[in-house]
Amino acid sequence: MTKRMVIMLALVGTLLGAIFGFQAFKGHMIKKFMAAQTAPVQTVSAIKAALQPWQTRIEAVGSLTAREGTDLAPEVSGIVTRIHFKSGQEVRAGKLLLEMNAAADIAQLRALRAAAELARSVYARDQQQFRAHAVSQAVLDGDRANVNSSAAQVAQQQAQIEKKRIRAPFAGRLGIRAVSLGQYLNAGAKIVTLQALDPIYVDFTLPQKSVGQIKLGQTVSARADAFPGKTFAGRIVAIDPKVDPGTRNVLVRAAVRNPRRELLAGMFAITDIEVGAPKGQITLPQTAISYNPYGNLVYLVEDGGKGADGKPRLIVKQRFVTTGDTRGDQVAIVKGLSAGDLVVTSGQIKLRNGSPVVISTAILPANEAAPRPQDQ
Repeated sequence: MTKRMVIMLALVGTLLGAIFGFQAFKGHMIKKFMAAQTAPVQTVSAIKAALQPWQTRIEAVGSLTAREGTDLAPEVSGIVTRIHFKSGQEVRAGKLLLEMNAAADIAQLRALRAAAELARSVYARDQQQFRAHAVSQAVLDGDRANVNSSAAQVAQQQAQIEKKRIRAPFAGRLGIRAVSLGQYLNAGAKIVTLQALDPIYVDFTLPQKSVGQIKLGQTVSARADAFPGKTFAGRIVAIDPKVDPGTRNVLVRAAVRNPRRELLAGMFAITDIEVGAPKGQITLPQTAISYNPYGNLVYLVEDGGKGADGKPRLIVKQRFVTTGDTRGDQVAIVKGLSAGDLVVTSGQIKLRNGSPVVISTAILPANEAAPRPQDQ
């Protein structure tokens, strides 16, 4: 090996040593810098868990049905001659709503009445003759049969005429008129709908596990999206004695007061049934819960000791909880929290176990059982 080659090898070794030394120094400095960094302090809002009065409720979605409701239609055909109602009118039971042409039927009725009158006269005369032994019992029996037959024909014709006079079968509100004067109506053609709306029924289903919690006369409140913030009080009036074998649900009917006829048949309504006595329950705003496939969790604010600057600091810890029913902005916590725990209510997306935090009270999520929209 020549002197030149030795010198070249020495230079290469020196260069490689310098490169590896620089890389090691760089890695050491990066580790030192990262170790010196601390997690940024996150701003969150928090609330102290406390027991709140809580009434357990069963909620179900149902459909509104009129107490009495039908589409009025004639039994016989005819031409409309008179209309005695207006669309949307409230009517009493028995009110005459519509008449059809019955001139031929009335004429026939007069003929039958005349025949009935003659039959009665003949029967009265033959009774006198029978007492004088001028006619037989068979003749008197035939006269009596003629009187009864004539009376039946008169009643039948009167009923036929009455079929051309449509009356309200019950009190309620009429819908939109579907006929006009002079129109020929076929038997069964719709004239108008009639609905009795106070009280109104709400039919809904409950799972079989809830059957033991309800009974006849139990208080029910109903809500409809057409009237936000308004509830309608009622009571359970019927429970179906059969559970649907396909769904294992039972049909329940409640009668709801509707004095202003605001609720209409066919609407859907959300029903709430109070079960059991009120009790104390830890509740949180729904924003405080982080819902995950592996479980629901909250972040608890705890004492984190002193920071690098020597000042006290707060940190967060994850805690899995079991949630119960919801009510407005609130959710019941069945398991996992104790009264007095300080729980983060907003800002969780930035947090992980041990994150330092500072609590802000600028904006606090609502924790109301019956929230109302407010202009900010």
